[in-house]
Amino acid sequence: MTITCKVTGEFAQNITCQLDANQTMFADATKFRWKTTNVSLETRLSVPGGNADTANQSAKQGGGFLKAALATATEVGKRMLTGQSLAFQWFTPAGGSGLVAFAGELPGQVRVIELDGADGWRAESRAFICAEASVTFDIDWTGFNLGRRSKEGFIFEHFTGTGTLVLGGGGSLVELNPKDYGGKIHVHGGAVVAFADSVAFNVERVGALNAQTIMTAAFGGSGLNLISLSGDGPVILQSTLHREFENDEKGDMGSSNPSREGLLGRL
Repeated sequence: MTITCKVTGEFAQNITCQLDANQTMFADATKFRWKTTNVSLETRLSVPGGNADTANQSAKQGGGFLKAALATATEVGKRMLTGQSLAFQWFTPAGGSGLVAFAGELPGQVRVIELDGADGWRAESRAFICAEASVTFDIDWTGFNLGRRSKEGFIFEHFTGTGTLVLGGGGSLVELNPKDYGGKIHVHGGAVVAFADSVAFNVERVGALNAQTIMTAAFGGSGLNLISLSGDGPVILQSTLHREFENDEKGDMGSSNPSREGLLGRL
């Protein structure tokens, strides 16, 4: 059964989800806002569908606690690389339906996506708000060199399975399909929120190294590279860039990149 979600607000949107019997949601620990008293809140280090979740269930039934601890440590390490909270908060109603509300990291809009098991989604690490427990969470690597050129794009959060997934971004959100624009679009690195698995992610140089591309790198806010998204599938973009990209645009060619330094430091 699909979880009923209601989006309120125009620019700084909230989302309120109605949980019925046998429905559970998990959320990033920074996105919870309020709930009715019959909805329990539990903080876990394990992710749904992950090895730690399976191992912990086995441990409760008399399985190996060491295996569960090692699996949990691995998944916590993945979360550290995204720079987000190390734990998830889980919400389950008791004695009837209950309500729980969430909001994104930046003032902006949210999108509700219904996964049908056929196609997953990749989202930048701050976009995830909450999801149904039947949605599987994992980390996807695009590769160090590709990520370095895209400033922060080598770690995505990957969602598969079936159920409700809620993502958010800064400012207004727009949904595009590269197929409608010749099969490929170029995107500023700070504007990507999420895209379906049927869309390919890459990084491309804006042109040959000459005076014009040097001007773009120095004052254009995108460096010498742009994200390219190609294929046939939905892409969600945001109008408000994250703080580190805003800082890049205000700086010069010699300015440091807080996003890249933070990710390299965590590695």
